[in-house]
Amino acid sequence: MPALPTRRHRPLPDIFDWIDESWIPTWLTGRVGTGPHAIRIEEFEQSGEHLVRAELPGMDPEQDIEVSVSEGVLTIRAEHSEKIEEKQRSEFRYGSFARSLALPKGTSEDDIRAAYKDGILTVAFPLPKETEAVEHKVPIGRGED
Repeated sequence: MPALPTRRHRPLPDIFDWIDESWIPTWLTGRVGTGPHAIRIEEFEQSGEHLVRAELPGMDPEQDIEVSVSEGVLTIRAEHSEKIEEKQRSEFRYGSFARSLALPKGTSEDDIRAAYKDGILTVAFPLPKETEAVEHKVPIGRGED
């Protein structure tokens, strides 16, 4: 099984972590799902499972969040509606948010489950079992001229 992509930890954060990415095109950051309507995630393995955690604060999981899987791609969609109030300033982000991730090859889509608690959506699924490569001998016939 191919290794899962990992992010190298550096003493200083990536420069794009320090600034608002809403105006930076995806091709410049090299990250898929960046921009004003991206969902920040973290991925890791724990106890034989692959976990994806997504920051989605202030959402109702039954009405505002959707998790789907199609052709080996996990997609998380969310919508945060603005409440009209008299306010002087708001740095909250409103609108539709989405993030798609390729699942490891061999992941069973039926075993994926999701839970939402304290503003964090956790999507979990068992790690795919490694299948041993079985050598198959191919018979060689005598060629006829």
